[in-house]
Amino acid sequence: MAITASMVKELRERTGSGMMECKKALVETNGDIEAAIEMMRKSGQAKAAKKSGRTAAEGIIVIKYSDDAKKAAMVEVNCETDFVAKDENFTSFANAVAERALNSDVDTVEALLEQPLHDGEETTINTAREALIAKIGENMSVRRFQRFSTDGGMLASYQHGIRIGVVVELEGGDESLGKDIAMHVAASNPVCVSEEQVPADMLEKERDIFKTQALESGKPENIVDKIIDGRVRKYLAEITLVGQAFVKDPDQTVGKLLSGANAKVTGFSRFEVGEGIEKKVENFADEVAAQAAAAGN
Repeated sequence: MAITASMVKELRERTGSGMMECKKALVETNGDIEAAIEMMRKSGQAKAAKKSGRTAAEGIIVIKYSDDAKKAAMVEVNCETDFVAKDENFTSFANAVAERALNSDVDTVEALLEQPLHDGEETTINTAREALIAKIGENMSVRRFQRFSTDGGMLASYQHGIRIGVVVELEGGDESLGKDIAMHVAASNPVCVSEEQVPADMLEKERDIFKTQALESGKPENIVDKIIDGRVRKYLAEITLVGQAFVKDPDQTVGKLLSGANAKVTGFSRFEVGEGIEKKVENFADEVAAQAAAAGN
């Protein structure tokens, strides 16, 4: 059967694959578009499986808002290199994933992957991910997402390039203050909003460390407790949002900034690309030596 340009065009539109790959699939299936799609899906799944063990620690953070700005979603989508993280096909996929995360009610990445990438389409996020892996040649993953909503307050966000994203839930204040707070969170990475939210085990661990340090320095035991209390206060100021010095004006704390604006932060979330992912350390000297040895055999 003759493969026409219109058949190739239709297959490209339905799969997002390259022209030559579509033409080859149509030739192999004798012009059967549905069979070509199935074959290309299987090929994409096989390629994705081969690349699934490769570390994907680069990528992009995307934040999407609802039309009324009362809801938002933030997602991290990973790839292997920063070059691909800026690729138009990859960023388009990541934006579509964020849009779907915003408009669905699923609460796990696994469930999100089974959602349609776009409204009215059968292609799921995972199928599109596998196809993109086959097309670009890098492992990719939807790592995490989080939704936010507010009734009487406001949502503010800040993105530092494509690598860091922050969403802040705020009561009172205005858009400018919200963006400033989100920018501060991006720069200073607080653990939580206030002292009351610091995990008890984290605080106890720090107390033990401070006590050991004080005793080993030869301080008298009768003043060790005072030393520990002072260090704990300093530690809490360093890790809580309201206790930190405001990044744009270090002479005042974020807490004082909020108080002056009669505002309150009820929550925040900060995503940074690749945080917590153990990256493979490449030893290029060993790699070149190994290639040279193989070439000599």
